[in-house]
Amino acid sequence: MSVSLRFGRFAAAAFAALALTGCAGMHVGSYLERGADFTRHRTYNWGPADRLSTGDPRLDGNPFFHDRVRADVERVLATRGFEKTASATPDVLVYYHTNVTQQLLASDIDRPIGDDRHDDSRAFVYEGGTLVVDFVDARTNSLIWRGWAKGSVEGVIDNQEWMEQKIDEAITRILER
Repeated sequence: MSVSLRFGRFAAAAFAALALTGCAGMHVGSYLERGADFTRHRTYNWGPADRLSTGDPRLDGNPFFHDRVRADVERVLATRGFEKTASATPDVLVYYHTNVTQQLLASDIDRPIGDDRHDDSRAFVYEGGTLVVDFVDARTNSLIWRGWAKGSVEGVIDNQEWMEQKIDEAITRILER
């Protein structure tokens, strides 16, 4: 195999890895309980903190992460007309959950044998994160809405500024649904 062909394949693999980790899209979704009427819900407060591990000790003990998530949720809810209350009976309790795990991207692994176009198929391992925001009816203790964002957090957790930008984007996109 020629040097230029090997370099070309290496460059393509390196570009794919950078594209995966640096520009991987954030996937956002939501669930609304059938019959839920948000016009009845105007006040909220935070439910008890999540006791589950995020799967990453860099986030579990990071008060800046948790403070940023809460501040962003409160900011967006205020723009939507929700009022945070210290009352014992808010309309909605808000919870959030975070999980970080290693993910595997193996899109070309199942290519046909002998397919020369994909002669150098590789799997890429990256840190994938999920952030979930739940709204629970405080009177019935039932989930009325859930929103989530999933995507690569490769390199984000170790960079406070980048992490804040990703949290801002995730919370804004989750709560716009």
